[in-house]
Amino acid sequence: MAETILITGATGTVGSATVKALSALGATVRAGVRSVIKGDNLKRLPGVEVVEIDFSRPESLKVAFTGVSTAFLITPFAENQVEMAKMLVDAAQAAGLRHVVRLSASGAEVEPGIQLGQWHRMAEEYLKATELNYTILRPGSFMQNFVNQHAQSIIQENSFYLPLGNGRVSYIDARDIGDVAAEILLRPEGHDDRAYTLTGPQALSGYEVAEVLSSVTGRTIEYIDVPEEAARASMQQHGLPDWMTESLLELNAISRAGYASGVTGEVQEIIGRAPYTFQDFAQTYKECF
Repeated sequence: MAETILITGATGTVGSATVKALSALGATVRAGVRSVIKGDNLKRLPGVEVVEIDFSRPESLKVAFTGVSTAFLITPFAENQVEMAKMLVDAAQAAGLRHVVRLSASGAEVEPGIQLGQWHRMAEEYLKATELNYTILRPGSFMQNFVNQHAQSIIQENSFYLPLGNGRVSYIDARDIGDVAAEILLRPEGHDDRAYTLTGPQALSGYEVAEVLSSVTGRTIEYIDVPEEAARASMQQHGLPDWMTESLLELNAISRAGYASGVTGEVQEIIGRAPYTFQDFAQTYKECF
């Protein structure tokens, strides 16, 4: 009987990419979701079952981890994400898993770091203090954010707005993260107690991203660099809570300063192929823009 691999946060950007990658490789996957209804699309994939994970009901975690050999631990972007990360680690330990992969973030090891980095570092340290075999993935910003966060303004205004100045970011395609996670979950040998920083093959400014999108869509797409205060006001108008607004502005500030521009070769090292370029991503998601 094939071993079952649990993916928590399975409907998210990275979680869904990992479920798809594992399914394509013939793995048996248990997709952990907040709502079984939202997991309907994943249920249609070969070898995938869906299970509800409700952090307010610890018994749901016990059910999700039962009969699982390894897991990809993904927590939502939430103010209590460290608490949820600890609950996942505890559940993995109680179930006797042989290995887990933890989704962290680029720069989590930097001290003191920004708030997001601090939260991820706290979750990493909690995992490291256990007897679990683990691998930590620290990806940079996702290319898919341009679909999830900016597609509407690109379609309606031929523009996207970010407070990044001329800062370059080594955006990574979430499909690469999913492929890396799938490889390690299926073949963890050699990856125990390792942390990998995952990036795309190049760092791009907002202006360079706009050039690629213009080339792919056949329209002139503009990057509008907005002042931080204007970005804060926009987030507040959209109802984002203060903790989320300030965390995102911190992330944008370090990107604007050039701290998110580093490029690593770890995607190719792990999966044996080069990561997708932004051109590859834009071509694949062309219809979204």
